[in-house]
Amino acid sequence: MQTKIGIIGGSGLYDVDGLEDAKWVQVETPWGAPSDAIRTGTLDGVPMAFLPRHGRGHVHSPSTVPYRANIDALKRLGCTDVIAISACGSFREEMAPGDFVIVSDFIDRTFAREKSFFGTGCVAHVSVAHPVCPRLGDACEAAAQAAGVTVHRGGTYLAMEGPQFSSLAESRLYRDVWGCDVIGMTNMPEAKLAREAELCYAAVAMITDYDSWHPDHGSVEITDIIATLGGNSAAAKALVKDLPHRLGTDRAPCPHGCDRALEHAIMTAPEARNPDLVQKLDAVAGRVL
Repeated sequence: MQTKIGIIGGSGLYDVDGLEDAKWVQVETPWGAPSDAIRTGTLDGVPMAFLPRHGRGHVHSPSTVPYRANIDALKRLGCTDVIAISACGSFREEMAPGDFVIVSDFIDRTFAREKSFFGTGCVAHVSVAHPVCPRLGDACEAAAQAAGVTVHRGGTYLAMEGPQFSSLAESRLYRDVWGCDVIGMTNMPEAKLAREAELCYAAVAMITDYDSWHPDHGSVEITDIIATLGGNSAAAKALVKDLPHRLGTDRAPCPHGCDRALEHAIMTAPEARNPDLVQKLDAVAGRVL
């Protein structure tokens, strides 16, 4: 199998540099339109697809991002590996604004989003005990180091609904009681959907602020976040540019089984499956259906 890298760009990252034969393509999905057209091309000989999560011009809030359509579109385009890049707040003094964190786990506190491709008429249960692919995490860590970024390997990402930032009480709860490391609004249900679509997935958190827990920083100010995003965006583009070198053109089966997540996940008997839903699952679950 040939590697095809999918990049989901968060706040401050609306395009990638250096794509050859680049073009914006519209992708239709059974789940509606993705956040935007998808930028396709090759980078150092490796096919790549870039999707701005919030759309160019930042038109989608965290709650209205069409997560299912986004993941379906990347799968439909033939992506094998998806790297999500997101702006986040930090709960750790040592994880400072400007640093990157290679996320290792999530706590999902979102409540206003569709979180699965499956449902009545085709029920499936995938494991998200380990929601990110260590192989992709290795590549992202090495690429961040090569870009000169201070990078932290491993951290729990608290996904909140938003769009408001945390209250002080919430920030202290997530940090002191739950032991979270970073906070954001967009990596869930994205990571769960990527697992259902049998895509290897890794998340890179670009730290912009200390949330509201830090006694020396006070409340989150959007002007400070935007200022930090400028430097983070340049570093993120350097990271993306290095990924083809790290992942290569030829791709073996994932050693962690991400690309076989549906092997025993579908519970509904074939004769009881809803044909309309099965048809909508042609891209994300066609291998097993």
